[in-house]
Amino acid sequence: MEKPPIRVLIADDSALMRTLLSEFLNADLDIDVVGTARDGHEATTLVADLHPDVLIMDVEMPRLSGLDALRRIMAKHPLPVIIVSGLNSREFVAEAFQLGAVEVVCKPSGTISVDIYKIQDELTAKVKAASLTDIRKLLALPDSTKQATAPVVTPERSNDGEPVCIILIAASTGGPRTLEQLLRLLPATLPASVLVVQHMPAEFTFSFAERLDQRCPLSVKEASEGDVLSAGNAYIAAGGYHLRLTPHSSGEPVQLHLDSSAPLGSLRPRADLTMRDAALLFGKRCLGVVLTGMGDDGTAGLASILEAGGLTIAQDRATSAIYGMPKAAADRQVAQLILPTDEIAAEIIRWAARWG
Repeated sequence: MEKPPIRVLIADDSALMRTLLSEFLNADLDIDVVGTARDGHEATTLVADLHPDVLIMDVEMPRLSGLDALRRIMAKHPLPVIIVSGLNSREFVAEAFQLGAVEVVCKPSGTISVDIYKIQDELTAKVKAASLTDIRKLLALPDSTKQATAPVVTPERSNDGEPVCIILIAASTGGPRTLEQLLRLLPATLPASVLVVQHMPAEFTFSFAERLDQRCPLSVKEASEGDVLSAGNAYIAAGGYHLRLTPHSSGEPVQLHLDSSAPLGSLRPRADLTMRDAALLFGKRCLGVVLTGMGDDGTAGLASILEAGGLTIAQDRATSAIYGMPKAAADRQVAQLILPTDEIAAEIIRWAARWG
C-alpha cells in the first residue's frame, strides 16, 4: 500500500512566503500542503480543523505570535512543528524548542526572503524527518523551566583545570529539549568537559548555548576557535563547522578547532569527527552518547570510543522522539548501554566520578 503524503500546514504573515513555501514543498510528491495561516491565531484554528502531520511556522506574526500559538497547539493538538524564521527572531528559537518545536530553519535573507528557494532541500528533508517524530515523547520530558532533580551520585570535588575525562553528545531532531533535560542534571563539579554536537543552523547555536548556560549548573558556551577544554564546561558545536580537537603538543592543553571542510553526509558539524578526535586524545577517559535524531551520525564515533576503551551510550527507543541515530548505534552494537535520558545523566556522573 502506497504511503500517503505528509500533510503540511504553513503559518507565516507574509503572503509571498506562504506562496513560495507552498510551491516548493508541493513539488515533492511525498508532501502535500493542506493549508496556510496568516497568523498564530489562524494557525491554531487550522491545526484543529485540518489535523496536519507537520506545522511550519514563523515566530513573529500579528494577533498571536508563533510562540503563543505553539503553547496553545502543544496543549491541545500536539504535532511536530518546524520554525522557519529570520535572524531577527533567533533569540526566540531556544524557547520554541523548549515549548516543543522539533526543528528550525533560517530564512536566507530576512523576514521576507524572495530567495527562500535556497532552503528548499533543507526544509523538505526536515519536514520528512519531523513527520516521523513522536511529539508526545518529547513533550513527556520534565518541564525544564522548573528546577531539575539531579541524581544523588555526584563527584566529591571540582576540577577547575584541564578535564580528566571528556563527554561527547550527538543529537539531531528532537535533541534540544532532550539536551536541556540532560545537561540540567549534570553538576558544575563534573570533572569533565562536555562537547555537544546538535544539528542546528549556524544562526541559532549561539542563542541555544546562551539559554543552556542560564539553565544548567555547567558553564555552557558556543565553541570558539582555540577554546581550551576546562572541567565543568560544556561546549556547543558552532553551526556550519565540524568541531575538532587539536592534539597535545609539548604538554599544552587540548584545544578546540572549528573546521570548515566539506559536510560529511550533508552534515556540518558531524559528531563522528568530534568523537573520533576525542577517542584518539582521551582513550578510555572518553564517554560518547547518541541521542534522538534521524540518520546515523555518532555511530562511527561510538565505534572509535569503544575501540579506545571508553564508554558508549545510546538513548532508548521509549524516550527518543526519533529512534534513528540511537537505533543505528544499537544495531551496529557500538552502544554498551541503552538508557532513558535521566539514567544517562546518572551514568555520566558515576563514570566521571571514577576519574575525578
